[in-house]
Amino acid sequence: MKIGIVEVAERAGVSEATVSRVINRRAGVSAKTREAVERAMAELGYERSTRGQIVAVITPWLSNPFFTDVAELIEAALAPHGLKGVVCPALPGGIQEREFVNALAEHGVAGVVFLSASNTIEGADPETYDVLAARRIPFVGVNGGFEGHDAPVLSTDDPMSAELAVDHLWTLGHRRIGLASGPSGNRPADRRVEGFRTAMTRRGAADSDAPVVRQHYTIEGGQSATSELLKRGVTAIVAASDFMALGAYRAVLREGLSVPGDVSVVGHDGSTIMEFVDPPLTTVRQPIDRLAKEVARSIVALVSNRDVPRGELLFSPELVVRGSTAPPRRA
Repeated sequence: MKIGIVEVAERAGVSEATVSRVINRRAGVSAKTREAVERAMAELGYERSTRGQIVAVITPWLSNPFFTDVAELIEAALAPHGLKGVVCPALPGGIQEREFVNALAEHGVAGVVFLSASNTIEGADPETYDVLAARRIPFVGVNGGFEGHDAPVLSTDDPMSAELAVDHLWTLGHRRIGLASGPSGNRPADRRVEGFRTAMTRRGAADSDAPVVRQHYTIEGGQSATSELLKRGVTAIVAASDFMALGAYRAVLREGLSVPGDVSVVGHDGSTIMEFVDPPLTTVRQPIDRLAKEVARSIVALVSNRDVPRGELLFSPELVVRGSTAPPRRA
């Protein structure tokens, strides 16, 4: 039997008009009444129609072309299904992210994509996800999951990213390789650090030959981390992002050295613009085309009340070799 608003209204003990306002996420309904209606919908298995509504893509750092590229690809993949992607720039875990989600939940949104937002932070406040779950609004994570919620997560295989970078530099002859990583508590950064140390240990490198410096995912962060790593005598830098790699370039040049003559640099993300820096950046490219398509597939299935695989799905990255890496000078 198909469940309609009449059955939901009877179960919740409210009018059909009230149920309609809750379904369409309109104002004028108390929190207690809204909760009763949502509970009745869940108990009866009511299927809410969401076609043609908005999917919010919450992401930081739109100044970074990587996030812009991924957001655009997600939007393009959603469009054929009648869903409209809207980008909401917000710092991970900040009050702006919560305000976006609260406003979207109140006024109507089909789903939410957390693109390297608070879902990448260990111990992030679960309030944002709790709001969505209470309203039965589906959400998906990219490069990080949700504590306490079994939502789909699509991620680049970070340990493999580290392995690809280390293998390339080791094959060139580098034996003192440093990692300019993202901050502690950031899931992708933590996993890349673990992958980097595993890759270096597997090749017989001592801890002193594989230093790690944690900094922000910015040009300035990459510059600061690289300055510290150069003091430790490294001949190659693995950067946690392409922007950090640009900071590494700056730090190397300010020491009177050159890339790759004195220091090789490998980035991470795969922004197209990095092909045009001098020298063009060797980088580990995240498979953003496949990631974006899978994000869209998951959102479309969820808003249509279809089951989707839960847990984390890992995508393999790709090493793109350009001009920023070469054998160490001593070789």
